[in-house]
Amino acid sequence: MLYFKPDGDFFAGDCMPFFHDGIFHLYYLLDENHHKALNGLGGHQWAHASTLDLIHWQHHPLALAIDEEFEKSICTGSIFYHEGTYYAFYATRLANWHQHLAWATSSDAIHFQKQQPNPLASPPAAYSPLHFRDPRPFQDPETGLFHLLVTAMLEEPELAGRGGCLAHLTSPDLENWTLQKPFLIPGYGDAPECPDYFFWNGWYYLIFSNSLTARYRMADSPLGPWLRPPVDTLDGSLSRVMKTAAFGEDRRIGVSWIGTRTDDKDDGRSQWGGHLLFREIFQHEDGTLGSKFVPEMLPIDRHKPPFSMSVIDDGTVKETENAVRLRAWQSLQCLTLTGLPRNLYLKVMIFPEPGSASFGLRLRGAGNFASGYDLSFHLPEQMVKLHGETIYAVDGLDRPFSLEIILKGDIIDVCIDNRRCIVNRCPELRGDRLFFFAHNSEVTFSDIEIRPLK
Repeated sequence: MLYFKPDGDFFAGDCMPFFHDGIFHLYYLLDENHHKALNGLGGHQWAHASTLDLIHWQHHPLALAIDEEFEKSICTGSIFYHEGTYYAFYATRLANWHQHLAWATSSDAIHFQKQQPNPLASPPAAYSPLHFRDPRPFQDPETGLFHLLVTAMLEEPELAGRGGCLAHLTSPDLENWTLQKPFLIPGYGDAPECPDYFFWNGWYYLIFSNSLTARYRMADSPLGPWLRPPVDTLDGSLSRVMKTAAFGEDRRIGVSWIGTRTDDKDDGRSQWGGHLLFREIFQHEDGTLGSKFVPEMLPIDRHKPPFSMSVIDDGTVKETENAVRLRAWQSLQCLTLTGLPRNLYLKVMIFPEPGSASFGLRLRGAGNFASGYDLSFHLPEQMVKLHGETIYAVDGLDRPFSLEIILKGDIIDVCIDNRRCIVNRCPELRGDRLFFFAHNSEVTFSDIEIRPLK
């Protein structure tokens, strides 16, 4: 399911993972032709797949389908389990673009029955009718009261253009909801989308996305106050609207989507919907979160031996068994591997020397360092770049760290030291060369492993 998309002109949209009774469920918006169905209103429906082990997946019928004339899109929501019943809370988009909350129930998490009243809740006075979606329920463990967080927009905020908020409703029974004051007004220009909420090892976490990038806050009590961690994103900016779910006793899986190209000039950034992207979310000792590849889902063909490559060495580097050392304190130097396939998995250990400035790998390269996609590490700035995408505050680049890269189709996916990830669409180049390079640095690339994909 890593990098999966439905067949044909259909794509995966917002993801709603859910775990219960040993089963990891993935509900996601089934998108047709990048939000163009039903005159651009979306026409989304909830697709569903499930797994026991993250390896073998079963695809189910649509969990929530459009079956009424007024339903122009079944928008993002959440699954909640309570006393033997699975509750699906979602939003419905109408022909005038107004959004209203709705709900459905199930006894098996597969077959859902829409319930009355519908709408369950509508945008109240002072809230925009165009933004009332993505409901996320949770229960306060201290009071037993149910809470519902909703993507919303205040019509007349205290600060102009900063009305995006999480509306807050409460209920004693999951059916009758009362509006409260906004749960969070994060201060961004757009509405905080696709909220996620969970408790994990002593911390409460709140996730929301602005401009499609998931951000998180943390608190030591169920209703806040919510603190922003130093690095509040869970992935690069092309990992869209990530939501999470538990998996087993003490693991958590994040799922998002990465946009898909529609023509040679489009890089996938502007397109809604695409391929599924999975991350393992983990906790640091201070409660902050990181992300890494999900080990069970790596698409490596371990039945085939690693690739053997030809090395082009002009004498400026020191190459030993499965290791490359570049010494380039006053220059840019590289080592070239040639004959690589388009799709591959690469793992390497990187050992930078003190005082190093920048180094990296040029992927799908050609010529004598003539072209390729640069994955570069900039130590003074604590910055990692992947062909125009950038993540910041990546500490530890001046110490030994591991690096994993998956190249599949036009996707380049990177995991840095099992704690930070970045992904990009890189469609144009087809070169079969890999360049290890150093610029004003001395660095060793060791334990190089390059394997075929399934």
